[in-house]
Amino acid sequence: MRFSTNMRRDEKPTGDHRLGVLVVDDSKAQRYLLGSYLRQWGFVVEEAANAGEALARCTATFPDIVISDWVMPGLSGPQFCRAFRDMARVNYGYFILLTSKSDKDEVAQGLDSGADDFLTKPVDAVELRARLAAGRRILDMERELTAKNRLIKSTLDELQALYDSLDSDLIEARKLQQSLLSERYRDYGAAQLSLALHPAGHVGGDLVGSFPICAGRIGLYGIDVSGHGVSSALVTARVASYLSATVPEQNLALRQVGPGRFEGRAPAETLARLNHIIMSDLDTDHYFTIALADVDLVGGSVRLAQAGHPHPAIQRADGTVEFVGRGGLPVGLISDAGFDQVSFALAPGDRLLIYSDGLTECASPDGTMLDEHGLARLMGDLRQIRGPAFLESLMWKLADHAQDQILADDVSALLLEFRD
Repeated sequence: MRFSTNMRRDEKPTGDHRLGVLVVDDSKAQRYLLGSYLRQWGFVVEEAANAGEALARCTATFPDIVISDWVMPGLSGPQFCRAFRDMARVNYGYFILLTSKSDKDEVAQGLDSGADDFLTKPVDAVELRARLAAGRRILDMERELTAKNRLIKSTLDELQALYDSLDSDLIEARKLQQSLLSERYRDYGAAQLSLALHPAGHVGGDLVGSFPICAGRIGLYGIDVSGHGVSSALVTARVASYLSATVPEQNLALRQVGPGRFEGRAPAETLARLNHIIMSDLDTDHYFTIALADVDLVGGSVRLAQAGHPHPAIQRADGTVEFVGRGGLPVGLISDAGFDQVSFALAPGDRLLIYSDGLTECASPDGTMLDEHGLARLMGDLRQIRGPAFLESLMWKLADHAQDQILADDVSALLLEFRD
C-alpha cells in the first residue's frame, strides 16, 4: 500500500484516510514492536532496515511521518534526516528520532539536522501516541496552509488575468482619448495653436480643444473633470461633444444664423447652458472646471469665461506674464450658478496659455507647488521657444520641479501664439 500525501483536517487515522509512517531501524524486533502499535492505531506502516533503504522508499512514495533510530549502519539518524529534508516534495514530512542519548549537545545536533521531535528508547506506547498526535496537528496545519496558498495563487492568477484584460482596455481607451486631440498643432496664418494632454493614468479627466466659429474667429477651451480614471474620461468626452468642432449644430457655443452660417455665443452664456445640461440631464457626481475663449484672429480681441479653471496666462511679446479671468464656480455644482466674462486683446508676439491645475499644483518632494509665480518663471525661461516645442519643454520643466516623481494629476495645456 502506498502512502497518501493528501489529508483533510477533520480526518482521523482510523477513517478513510490513514497517515503513512515509515519506521527505520536496523533492529527487526524494534521495527516489529513499533509497527504493531502503529497498525493498531490506524496508520499505514512501511519499514526500512537502514537509511539507504529508507531513502529509496521515500523516493517512490513520500511518507507523512518518519520514525528513525539514531544509531544505524551507514547513515546515522541525523544524517538520514538531512538527506530526507533535501528531497523534493509537495507536503511536509514529520520526522521523529529514536535515541537513548540525553546529552544536550547531541539533542541540538538532532534538531539541527531537521528533526521535529525525539523519543527515548525504550519507547513508551503512550508517549509515542502523544508524539504522533502532535505530529498530526503539525501536518494538518501545514496542509491546510498549503491548500489556502493554492487557493490564493489561483485567485491571484484570476485577478492577474482580469487586470491584464482591463489594462488592455485602458490602453485602447487612452488611444481613443488622445484621438480627441485630432490636431495637436494648427497654423491659422496670423496665429498658431498647439495642444498637449498628459493623463496621470491611462485615461484622465482633462481635455483641451478648439472649434471654428466663423471666418477669422475660433473657440478655445480647457476642461478638467473632477476625479481620475475611466468615469472622469467618459464625462470629459461627453462635455467635448457639446463643443464639437465637426458638428456645429451640436456645439452649445454656436448659434445658427442661416444655412451653414454660425456666430459665437458669449462664453459666459455657453457656460450657463453647459451647467444647465449637466445639472438636469447627466446623472453623475462629477463636476468640471472649464476656461472657454472666443478669439478674433484678425484683430486679436478675446472674450474669456472661467468656471473654476486656473487663470489663463498671457505672455506678452516682451516676455512679461500676466494672468486673466475671474475664477468662478465649477460647472455641475449649483443649478443657477452665474459665470463672469472678461475681455482683453492679444497683440503680435503675444501668446495665451490655457492649462489645467495639474500644472500649477504640481508639487516638489517637499510639497512646494509650482503655482502661478513658478509658471510665470518657466514661461520666462522658455520665451524663445515656440509651438509644440514650448509645451514639451514645459513638461520637462515640470518633471524637474517634481524631481521625476510620478505626476499626481492630469496635465493639459493649450497655447495660442500670435505671430510678430
